[in-house]
Amino acid sequence: MSLPHAILTALLEKPSSGLELTRRFDKSIGFFWPATHQQIYRELGRLEASGQIRALQPDGPVRGQKKEYEVLPDGRAELARWTAEGAGPRAVREPLLLRLRAAAVVGTDGLAAELERHLVIHRAQLADYLEIERRDFPAERADGENRLQHAVLRAGIGLETFWVEWLAETVETLASDEPRSSDPV
Repeated sequence: MSLPHAILTALLEKPSSGLELTRRFDKSIGFFWPATHQQIYRELGRLEASGQIRALQPDGPVRGQKKEYEVLPDGRAELARWTAEGAGPRAVREPLLLRLRAAAVVGTDGLAAELERHLVIHRAQLADYLEIERRDFPAERADGENRLQHAVLRAGIGLETFWVEWLAETVETLASDEPRSSDPV
């Protein structure tokens, strides 16, 4: 996935100013495709220059008013082309897993605290996702128009559930491997 496609998706869902778009990224798309505000604004400029989006004409005075962008036919066509394009899964590149592998060689000093820190972060993210699901995807609307958005959210819930379970297990494993005060050193 690329940032231009994430922006085209967000703008097709709702024309937005750059500021509104960055706020929407912080609350939804950014959970699985993060981008800084600078990256978003830079990409808006590129998409506009390429003719895939345009700034809407403001109703009132221009001075001090935010530019609101909409997707043009070329942008919609590019997003449709990209959506239909085949791509293989990407390899997992998670620094924490590499740290565990290294700890097996150099020792586990400090590792428990880092695992606990990650566990807190993933529990909080899982709680956020579950709250979004409760609020935005109630059971009575399960077959509604947002099924694919809900599928993305369920993927996030599944990933966070995995991380919480795996981290809790790994913390427990690490604790059971540490020498107890009665064990010879």
